[in-house]
Formats: sequence, C-alpha cells, structure tokens
Amino acid sequence: METSTLNLPATAPITRMADGTIKQINPLSGTEVWTIPGRANRPLRPANPEPGPVDTARTGHHCAFCSGRYLETPPEKARIITEDGAWRTLLNVPASKLFDTTAEFRRIPNLFEILSLEYWQSNYGYQIPSQVIDRRDAYLVEDAGWEHVLAIVRTKLLASGFTASEIDALDERTLISFADAFFASGHDVIVARRHYVDDARSTADLAASGSLSPDEHHQYIAMTVETMRDLYRKYPQAKYVAAFQNWLKPAGASFDHLHKQLVTIDERGVQAEREIAKVALSPDIYNRLALNYAIAHGLVIAENEHAIAFAGFGHRFPTLEIYSKAAANFPWKHHPDAVRGMSDLIHACHVATGPEIATNEEWYHRPPDTETKMPWRVMLKWRVSTLAGFEGGTKINVNTIDPFALADRALTQLTAHRERLASGIALGAECDARPGSLAYQSEK
Repeated sequence: METSTLNLPATAPITRMADGTIKQINPLSGTEVWTIPGRANRPLRPANPEPGPVDTARTGHHCAFCSGRYLETPPEKARIITEDGAWRTLLNVPASKLFDTTAEFRRIPNLFEILSLEYWQSNYGYQIPSQVIDRRDAYLVEDAGWEHVLAIVRTKLLASGFTASEIDALDERTLISFADAFFASGHDVIVARRHYVDDARSTADLAASGSLSPDEHHQYIAMTVETMRDLYRKYPQAKYVAAFQNWLKPAGASFDHLHKQLVTIDERGVQAEREIAKVALSPDIYNRLALNYAIAHGLVIAENEHAIAFAGFGHRFPTLEIYSKAAANFPWKHHPDAVRGMSDLIHACHVATGPEIATNEEWYHRPPDTETKMPWRVMLKWRVSTLAGFEGGTKINVNTIDPFALADRALTQLTAHRERLASGIALGAECDARPGSLAYQSEK
C-alpha cells in the first residue's frame, strides 16, 4: 500500500541535511521540527535561576499543597501513607483526622476545574453518584468538615470575583450548596508530600519526580492510574481522561510542588482523533514508525521487561517517550507488574532530566469509546525553548536539541545516577530493543 494511501508522512521521520540540520516529522501528529547545527550544544538554563536559602521555619507550609496546610485544599478523596513499613491507602479521611497521619500522596479535587460540575450537569444531565453524596454528607456532618468546606467555598468565591461583603451576605446553607464540586469533581490532583528534598538547603532543591525513590514513584503512578479508572466510572459521559504533570512555572505549574492532574473531558481531543484515523489505516504504526524507527537510529535509552524509553522525534520540545510493551491499552487494565515497569522507566527519564528543567509529562492511552488499538505511553517534554513568530507563521518548530543529542544527554545522566534507578533497567546498548515489541494490537 502506498504511503499516501496510509496518510503517513511522505518523507522519513528524520532527515539529516548536508550542513547538519536535522529535520523531523512526527509520524503521529505531523508536527515538523528543525534542529540547527550547534544549538543542541547550548547549556540548559535552570527554570529557577535565582535560588535562595530554604526557610526551615516554614517546613510543611511552603505552599497550599504542603503537609501542614491540608485545610487549604478541598476535601481529599484518598491518601497513601506508610504504616509499619508498608504502603496503605486511606479513603475519604474526615477533616478531624486530616493531621493524624502524613500523606505521602493525596488525591484532591482541583479548586478551579477545567470542566466544572455545572458543565456536566447542564450539558449532559449529569447526576452525582449516590456514593459521592453519601461521602459528602458524612464529611459535612462533622463540625470540622463543615467549617473546612465553608472556608474553601469562600476562597473559591473570592477568586471568582465575589466581594467579601457579598459572601458575608450569604447564609451558610447557601455557601455549602456551592461545595458539591469538591466531592463530585471530574478534575483531580495527585499531590506528593515533599515540597523540597529532605536535606534541602536551597530553594533550588525542589522535590521533583526524579527525587522520589522508585518505590515512592510507583505509588504516585499507581494512584494516578486508579484515579483515571475511577473518573471514567464516575463520569460515564466522558470520552477521555487527560493525565499530565506540569513541573515548574515555565511548564504551566501554579505551584513548584510535585503534582499530577487528571481532567475528565467530553471529547477525545485533536491529538487522539488524528491518531485514531492514522492507526485505523496502519494498525502497526506505533511499532513501525515510532519504536522500530527509534531502534534503527540508536535512540533507545532504557528498557525493562514491561516498557521501553527512547528519545522522541518530531516534537516541539525535546521529548523522552516511554511506551508500555503490554497488550493492555488502558493503564488501569495493566497487570500491577506492568504498571510498576512503566513507573520505573518514567522515573528513570525524570532522573535523566533532573529537577532544574521545566517539563510536561503527558499520558496517552486508547479512548474507551474506540475499538482502535493504541498503547499506553508517556511523553516527557523538556520546556527549554520558547515558541516565537517563526513557529507561529510557518508551523515549523525550531528545537534546540535534536533526538541524537537528547539520547546522549539522557543516557549520560542515567549512567551517572544508576544507583537511583529501579532494578531490572537496561541502559543504552544493554537494551534488548527488539523491533515490534509493543504488544498493544493483541489486546483482547
């Protein structure tokens, strides 16, 4: 079948010009990227260039996501704690018990959701599930829960343009009526415990994904996967749950505190629609034009039994790609060992990146309402350049680091910090890197 019939790029994904310029076309999105000789050698500037000393008197109170400020976020849905050396999940902790344990990770509603509860109710007749109503009522029956929710409602109304006098004119029952979204939210946040690493001396010593141990990172990923499954269950009208992590302000983070977000939406999104059309015509595209191409060009940086990571091509920003090798298309249908395998490689890519670089971690999976087979994969994008007029006018992106330089940088860091990685990870030339090893097409 001809390339044009498959709606695939007419040119190779990577083309090296005579002067050394590297041109890339993403086989899935069609994004065009050029890397100019010499620009890949530029040092990367940290996102927070002017660090100061850490104020140890504020430990646990550096931002609203910190462990001493639980009452500044909406009522949590779940938390993961350590108890007698084991991980344990607590559900629906009441306000009176919030400070009885220290959460390693918390699942909380986003105070300013992208799609509000009212959006789902007005457009789709959404009904809050009975178990969510029961949880709301149980939380509010406590005086501590009632006061907590009132305080959060006031905070949200003030931020939404209400004046203090307008809020004061409302009775408590009216204020509480605004709180349903805190319990039925379709936009959740997974928050890690630390703001800074445990031995931090400088405000540059932020606790990033790569600062976590492999076991901690696994709990972080597993909670994200479980949250995704729960949101699909709670919102049957949802066509997609977008999962992502914005690290540092240049990448869109509101707080320099490690967290992921999951947003329930009523569309698949432009990227998914484009991919579904291409995959329908070329079901093996992820193996043939992503993994196999990366293997052929020496871009694989790490691999374990369940996943493989390589330097991506055709992205606006330098991107490390992590693919699950499992047959399961949905993250929540992966075997626990496969989730751990993905977690370990995502963690390794964060170690390779370092905490100073602003990044977006983006998750991709098959939308549940399509039969088109698509693997679970995660993109880690380094926000080290700014889009400008050239990119806007031509839709050609100038990327400062080409895939080969990115692979070299990442592999150098992984080798230097191997003791921080999970066991069972092969690096670079150690990788089996078998073409066609993504098993997503065999999902039953």
